[in-house]
Amino acid sequence: MINQIKDFWKEEDGIGIVEIILILVVLIMLIVIFREQIVDIVSKAFKQIKGDTTTINKKITIN
Repeated sequence: MINQIKDFWKEEDGIGIVEIILILVVLIMLIVIFREQIVDIVSKAFKQIKGDTTTINKKITIN
């Protein structure tokens, strides 16, 4: 009986799944809380990338 309790205590197969679920829940909560800021940052980044590509394309010449 004592060996079975020790074996049960040492078994960690389910802990990984619980940890992953908790991490996902925290990430989803952060995304929901900071949704507007994330959308703003991503849209600014894409605008800057798009603006930089037009500047770079104007400087490229094919000989």
